[in-house]
Amino acid sequence: MDDLIQFNRERWNALAEANYTYSRPFMDLDAQKARAWLDTQGESPAGLLDNLQGKDVLCLASGGGQQTAVFGLLGANVTVFDLSDTQLTRDEKAAVHYGYPLRMIQGDMRNLTIFEDDCFDLVWHPYSINFSPDARAVLRHTARILRPGGYYRLQFANPFTMELDETMWNGRGYPLSSVYTDAAEMVFDNPHWDVWQEDGSVKKIVGPREFRHALSAILNTLVQNNFIILGLWEDSDSAQPNPEAKPGSWEHMIAVAPPFMRLWAVYRPDVL
Repeated sequence: MDDLIQFNRERWNALAEANYTYSRPFMDLDAQKARAWLDTQGESPAGLLDNLQGKDVLCLASGGGQQTAVFGLLGANVTVFDLSDTQLTRDEKAAVHYGYPLRMIQGDMRNLTIFEDDCFDLVWHPYSINFSPDARAVLRHTARILRPGGYYRLQFANPFTMELDETMWNGRGYPLSSVYTDAAEMVFDNPHWDVWQEDGSVKKIVGPREFRHALSAILNTLVQNNFIILGLWEDSDSAQPNPEAKPGSWEHMIAVAPPFMRLWAVYRPDVL
């Protein structure tokens, strides 16, 4: 492991041990609830995920026992690849709880050579590519391991607004100040993530290192690697934007500057 990967692994282990939101395995699902969760992730092309029975699904940099539980309960053959060993233990916990088989692999998403060519029908990639400095390497590997006609679902930081947080409200807006540079490491005034506990208290955990990936870098690399973009959406994740909320609140800021983007693409080397 290089220094970056070691640091981010330690940070995600610490976040998981503090019971961060995305480190809490889904333990109260059935197939109906799993389907409902998948449908709420939104904007997938009609019918794309209707039948997952027997499909080979990779949850990429997606540990925590959430997405793997959904796909496992819907009958997919699930593999999870993640940097954090603590996150992977959450996936194992969910798999044992529900009784579906699960393949778990620890590693750096920039190097997916452990997988053969053309071995997955779907790669589900939640917010994590911004923890890697090299999005292009990740996307090239993803193309290689998808079967022709396979789908890729990617969530990533809105590169135009990545530096912003709600504390930057200046009475008129949330000002941009950093130079828009692809692959630049983000330096935040507050490196800590707030991890809310069941008793209402908050643990402050230093977060992983993150990098901006320009929209052109993401889209052009996908096109250059035989993907057809099916849709691109601004995304506020689980929070609800509210333009009437108090300025300087998270709900108001994300109404002004959506923090994430989400896309669906299909791998079609036969037509490109």
